[in-house]
Amino acid sequence: MDKKLGIKRPSLPGFSLNVTVDQLLKNEFDLLRQEGRAHELMQRFGIEAVPYQHPDLNKWRNNFTGKQYLHEPTNILVFGAIDDIWINKNQELLIVDYKATSTSREISLEDQWKQGYKKQMEVYQWLFRSDGFKVSSTGYFVFANAAKNRPKFDAKLEFAMTIIPYEGDTGWIEPTLKKIREVLESSELPNTGEKCEYCRYRELAGKAVL
Repeated sequence: MDKKLGIKRPSLPGFSLNVTVDQLLKNEFDLLRQEGRAHELMQRFGIEAVPYQHPDLNKWRNNFTGKQYLHEPTNILVFGAIDDIWINKNQELLIVDYKATSTSREISLEDQWKQGYKKQMEVYQWLFRSDGFKVSSTGYFVFANAAKNRPKFDAKLEFAMTIIPYEGDTGWIEPTLKKIREVLESSELPNTGEKCEYCRYRELAGKAVL
């Protein structure tokens, strides 16, 4: 409805605290990037890598430019804004995504709503690999988990840091792009997604209006 009819989804407020954590982590890793040194978190979790240096890094991080790749078979421009890239001893790029949260549960990637994190990582891996970069299938999620059990706030948050590796599989992306192209060229609206809350809302709202 957005691309075909120009009907956009309602906007959401910005996640200011999450964005701030992301920026502070970028600043921290950038200091080490200039020196070619590994972060203590990498050492703690046994990751043999250093922050990757590239003149386009800031462009790739920008939400309005990101890393772009034109998929010629479908003429679809795919892009995404990364958080960070590390490089290992085999000169493979490691895609890194920062996540800020606050939970007493063990940090994992198994929650249903985190499956989108995995897809996001795989798209980033595909973008760089498609553009000729040597990219490892292993990416990393850096979680900053704010503690809730402190007796007082004292105007500060304390975070426990965790790095979770993820083995990406990008095989679904090109078939999905072909399906996207087919939908865009179709004159019929696709069926609502079973797990799409927005689709369900639009469907029920339309019925209520009629």
